[in-house]
Formats: sequence, C-alpha cells, structure tokens
Amino acid sequence: MTDGLAGLLGLGARGRKLVIGVAGVRARLQRGTLAAVVLAADASPRTREKVERLATARGIPVIVGPPAERLGMGLGRAPVQAVGVEDRALARGMVRLSEELRGDTDS
Repeated sequence: MTDGLAGLLGLGARGRKLVIGVAGVRARLQRGTLAAVVLAADASPRTREKVERLATARGIPVIVGPPAERLGMGLGRAPVQAVGVEDRALARGMVRLSEELRGDTDS
C-alpha cells in the first residue's frame, strides 16, 4: 500500500469515515452515502462485479488498492476486500492520489 493511501485510510478510520467490508460498502452504495470505494487488488471477481457495478451506476469512483491482506493490515483488521469512504474531501484526496500514481493527472 502506498504511504499516501495508507495515511488517508488511517485518517478516515480514526475519523470513523470508512465502511469496511463488502456487505457494508454495498449497503452504503445503495443508500448513496459513499464518496469513493477502495477495492483490494485481489478482490474476488464476484466482489468486483457487485461493488464496481453498483458504484459505477451511482457515479462513485472506484480505486484499486493493495491486496486484501495489506489493505486489512493497514486498517488493523483481517484481510479486507472493500472499503467505502464517506467523507467527500477524503475521497477526493484518495482519487487524486491514485491518479497521480497512475500518471493520469491532467491538471
């Protein structure tokens, strides 16, 4: 996990602005309360299909994060396949960081 993404996820966890786990992420996506989703790089095809499809339909950005084990470890948990971000400013920072890492910045 990049230090930047780990730091932002840690900040979100401390501020209770994250939803951890596939079921919680899907429920919050259905309610429209998430600003972004972080999916583990090795998330199962079923998880990817369920979460990405719903997020895309709602216009919510999906960030591919580290493998589930590292994602969970960074949050002090067992392996985690999906994390929802409720805070809009935090989500913007994560999206910006992921774009910078991929070299997709147009600014």
